[in-house]
Amino acid sequence: MKVLKFGGTSVQSPENIWKVKAIVEADAKNRVVVVSAFSGVTDVLIQMARLAYEGSTEYKQLFAEIEQRHIYATKELVQPINQGHVLSEVKVQLNELEDYLQSIQRIKELTPKLSDYILSFGERLSSYIISQVIDGASWVDARTLIVTDQRFGNARVNFEETNRRCEQFFKTFQGVAILPGFIASDGEGNTTTLGRGGSDYSAAILAAALNASDLQIWTDVDGFMTADPRKVKKAYPIPHLTYQEAFELCHFGAKVIYTPTIYPVLHKNIPILVKNTFNPEHKGTLIDAYPDAERASGAIKGISSIDDIALATLQGVGMAGIAGISRRLFGSLAMADVNVILISQASSEQSITFAIAPGDVEKAREAIKNEFSHEMAKQVIGLKVEEDLSILAIVGAHMQNEPGIAAKLFLALGRNGINIKAIAQGSSELNISTVVSKKHLKKALNVIHDSFFLSGYQELHLFLVGVGTVGSSLLEQIQSQQAELLEKHRLKINLIGIANSKKMCFDEDGIDIQLAVSRLNASTDALSLKAFVDKIAQINLRNSILVDCTASAEVAAVYEKALSSFISVVTANKIACSGPYEHYANLIQIAKTKNVKFLYETNVCAGLPVIKTINDLILSGDKVTRLEAVLSGTLNFIFNTISAEIPLSQTIRLAKEKGYSEPDPRIDLSGLDVMRKLLILARESGTALEQKQVKIKTFLPESIMQTATLAEFWSQISTIDASFEDERRRLEGKGLKWRFVAKLEGEDASIELQEVGSDHPFFHLQGSDNIVTLYTERYAAQPMVIKGAGAGAAVTASGVFADIIRISNI
Repeated sequence: MKVLKFGGTSVQSPENIWKVKAIVEADAKNRVVVVSAFSGVTDVLIQMARLAYEGSTEYKQLFAEIEQRHIYATKELVQPINQGHVLSEVKVQLNELEDYLQSIQRIKELTPKLSDYILSFGERLSSYIISQVIDGASWVDARTLIVTDQRFGNARVNFEETNRRCEQFFKTFQGVAILPGFIASDGEGNTTTLGRGGSDYSAAILAAALNASDLQIWTDVDGFMTADPRKVKKAYPIPHLTYQEAFELCHFGAKVIYTPTIYPVLHKNIPILVKNTFNPEHKGTLIDAYPDAERASGAIKGISSIDDIALATLQGVGMAGIAGISRRLFGSLAMADVNVILISQASSEQSITFAIAPGDVEKAREAIKNEFSHEMAKQVIGLKVEEDLSILAIVGAHMQNEPGIAAKLFLALGRNGINIKAIAQGSSELNISTVVSKKHLKKALNVIHDSFFLSGYQELHLFLVGVGTVGSSLLEQIQSQQAELLEKHRLKINLIGIANSKKMCFDEDGIDIQLAVSRLNASTDALSLKAFVDKIAQINLRNSILVDCTASAEVAAVYEKALSSFISVVTANKIACSGPYEHYANLIQIAKTKNVKFLYETNVCAGLPVIKTINDLILSGDKVTRLEAVLSGTLNFIFNTISAEIPLSQTIRLAKEKGYSEPDPRIDLSGLDVMRKLLILARESGTALEQKQVKIKTFLPESIMQTATLAEFWSQISTIDASFEDERRRLEGKGLKWRFVAKLEGEDASIELQEVGSDHPFFHLQGSDNIVTLYTERYAAQPMVIKGAGAGAAVTASGVFADIIRISNI
C-alpha cells in the first residue's frame, strides 16, 4: 500500500484539486491519501478563535469568507447529483464551527483543548470534500486511528495503540482512504493536533503503521532544493537524500517536509518521495537510507537556513573549570520550555553560545538569571544576547572525512565581506552551521551556493554610473562579448543598476544591456548617489562592482562608502586617485581591509596597461627611478593635427567631437589632466606626491584659460590662431614637433610643452597616442616603453572592461 500526502497549496483551489484527483486516480492500487486544510485556512481559524476570545465580532467576517470558500469548492468539484448531501454535511460542520466560536466569545475562554478542536475543522472540511471527488474514495476520520497523549497543540503519538488500530482497520480495506492530516485524538476521544506541519507527520505515522511501500509527499516544488529558491534563484532540485541529510536540511529551515515526518518511516526503512503536484512528471527527491555511491554530486547536498534567530552567550571567569555549568544552563532553559537550535562553546570554557528563537529571548533571560543569580551578583558570569541574526547550514553525507569543506565555506563568506558570529559542527560531520547577520543571509546563501554547486560559473554584478561616451561604449562592448565570456570562461556579467546625472534604475533580476539606457530614461527615481550606494549594499549581491564612467567629484566621493560596504570599485574617473594623498591611500587601505578591488587602470593612458605594469614591477622587487611620458591623448592629437589648413581652435573642437578631450577642454589644455595622471603614476611608483608639488608650464595665455565660462573660451581661443600658426611654422622649419611631456624623478615632478626632434622617442607618436618610458633599477640603461592609443571612448571603455574582468580572476 502507498501513502500520499497533499499539502495546502496542492488543495488550495478547485483547479488544484482536479490535479490531485488525476494523480490519485492514476494508480489503481489501494492507497491512503492524507490532505491538509485548504491553503491559509488554519491561519484564519487561529485568527477567528483569537478574535472571538477577545470579544471582537470581526471573526464573523472571516467565518463568512471561510464558509463561502468551502461551499464554492463543493459546488465546483462535486457532481450536481451528489451536491445536495455533500453541501449538507459541509454546512453541518461549518455550523458547528460557528457555534464554538460564539461560545468562545460568550464565555471568553480559549483552552488549548478547545483550540485544537477549532483547528481540526480545516482538515476535516477539506478531506471530506476531496473524498467526494475522487473515484472509489472513502472518508476516514484520522482521529479514530491516530492516538496521542493530551499535550494539546503538539501532541505525542502513542505508536503502539495507533499501529494496532491502523492494522485492524486497513486489514480489509479496499480502495482509496481519504484522511484529514494534522489531527488525532487522545485516549478519551478528545481532538488533538500534531503541531504545525503535522499533516506530513500524519502521513508518515500511517505509512509506518501499514508498512507502506513508500510515502509520497506532494507539494508545490520539485522536491528538496539545493537552497531556498526564493533566496537563491539558481537553486535546483536534489534527486536523492539520505534520511539524515533530509533531517538536517529540515531542521535548519527547509520547509519541504515537517521534520518529525522522517522518524516513523526511517525506523521502517520506508522511502519518502517528494513530488510536485503541479509538475508530476518531475522525478522529485527520493529520501532513503542509502548514501549516494558516488561523490559526483559534490560533498554537500544542500544549503538550508533559519531566517531569524537570537544568539545568547553565557560567559565569564566563573565558568572556567567548573563542573555542571552546561547542565545548569540547558536544564534551566528546558524547564522554561526554550528550544536550543545551535550550541557553540569556546575551548577556554569561559563561554557557551547558543541560538534560540527571538520569541524565547525573555524566557531564556529570566531562566538564566534565576539559575545563575549568585554568580551574576558577583559579576563572574554574565549574559549577552544578539538579535537580527540567521543560521545557515551546509549539509551532506560526503562531508565526512572530506578535507577543505570548512575552508571553502569560510573563504567564500570572507571574500564577500560576510562576518561569522558563531560556528557549530557535529562529530557526524553531516552539517556545518554558521550564524551570520540577518541582513547578509541572502548574499551568504548565494555565495555558498555558487561556491559549492556552481564553482565553474562566476557572476559579476555591475552598478554603472555614467552612460555618456565611455559608459555607452562599455555597455556595447559587454553586450558583444557576453556570449564569449560565458561559453569559454564561464563568466556572466549582470547589469543590476544604472545611473546618469539625473536618474537611477535597478533590477535585481538583471537589466537587458540593449534596453539599459531606455529603461534608465523611463525611470522615475531621481539620482541620489548616497541612495545608489545604499541600494547596492541593500541588494547585497556577491561580486558587486560600482563602475564609474564619469568625471564627477560627487561620484568619486562615494568610493569610500562603497568599498567599506564590500563593493568593489572600477573607475575611469581620475579625481579620487589624484586628490589628497591621504584620501588616495585610505581608499587603497579600505579595499585591502575589506578584501575588495579598487581598480583604476584607465585613470592613466586609457586602456594601456601602465598602472598594472608598474605594480608588477614593484611587487617583483624593482623600483621606478625616473619616468617620462606623453599622457594626454587630447594634446597629442591636437599637436599632430594642427596645420596651415586646420588652426588651433579647430583642432581643439575636433578633439572634443571625437571624444578625446574632457567635456571642458581647458582641463586638458591647462595641464590639469596630465598633472592628475602624473600624480597617480608617482603614487603607484611609491612617491607620496601632492598636486602642489607638480610644476606645470602652460602654453596658452592665462586670459584664455581663466575665462569665466566655456562659451567665452570658445569665443576667445580663435584669437590666437594666427600667432600659434606662426610658432608652428617656425617649429616645422626646424624639423621639430611639440609634445606635452610629464617627468618624474624622485619627488621632482614637472609638466611642460617641449620641442622634440626626430631622434627623440616621442617624435613619432601618431594621432592620440600616449607613451610612457619607465626607468627602473632593472631597466636602467634602456627604459621600458609602453605606447598606444591613449584617448577615446572605445579604448577607455575597453580598459574599464578589462578591470571588471580582472575582478573575476579568470
